[in-house]
Amino acid sequence: MALAHDPLWPRAGSWPTPIAGNTYDFGIIGVPTYSTSLSPGHAFETPAAIRKALQRYSAVLTDGTDLGALSVADWGDVTDPDSFEADATVAIQHAVAASRLVVALGGDNALTVPVARACWGDSVGTAGLITVDAHLDVRDGISNGSPVRRLVDEDGIDPTRIVQIAIADFANSTAYLDRVRGWGVTVISRDEVERRGVDDVVAQALDIAGAAGGPIHVDLDIDACDRAVVPACPASIPGGLSAWQMRRFARLFAADTRVRTIDLAEVDARTDAADGRTVRLCAQVVLEALAGLGTRSV
Repeated sequence: MALAHDPLWPRAGSWPTPIAGNTYDFGIIGVPTYSTSLSPGHAFETPAAIRKALQRYSAVLTDGTDLGALSVADWGDVTDPDSFEADATVAIQHAVAASRLVVALGGDNALTVPVARACWGDSVGTAGLITVDAHLDVRDGISNGSPVRRLVDEDGIDPTRIVQIAIADFANSTAYLDRVRGWGVTVISRDEVERRGVDDVVAQALDIAGAAGGPIHVDLDIDACDRAVVPACPASIPGGLSAWQMRRFARLFAADTRVRTIDLAEVDARTDAADGRTVRLCAQVVLEALAGLGTRSV
């Protein structure tokens, strides 16, 4: 169905491709990983679906702030990021170098590896990682269940500057919980998020991940949300985060100047509910990140 046109109600999305040599406030890039997923599906279709859903919204906040004043570029989709992970990292690096903040549209959680590498560059020694995810993602091998372990083992990120938020009951194993605790990772459970509130958790996470002053990558795994909210996430479970909480995480993290990249992961657009609620939430998370960027002092 075609969307109504109103010149007094401009729509978000449909952002231009970057011009060589220009710099931007905000960039998006599709990283459609899917082929190593533990839950096979069509996550590679999700970046296009999010771009389409963005056009359902404006870029105006209720206080009258028009985010259209920020410069935005769409870097398109990385080609075959599962098979050519190093090439994906380079493509994302181009976007990072030209943008204050980049949001990468997945794809499954395998995208976290090339996006984090692009974020950190040569600064892995001081870098930080924050995940909002029901799962620890420290499995052995290469899959959407292994990005955190790979970034520790292969890239040398200091695990004491990793914070994992909204980790859920009945979604992990003793072996993997022991692994991250042995490394010194900070684990904040789903229940703790509810007790403390998003704002307090974000403040702690930024203090820990940013302790060495390096760049921070934030992985927003949408399956941390309640399954009723995100039916297009294969591993989402009942009792997860609310849509508002995920949106709040995105805005607050994007407001911090140390956060250079954010990824959205684990949505299979083809399996969404008829009303498109999962993909629409992803589009709003993108806009929340844009809103957070708009509050930065520099």
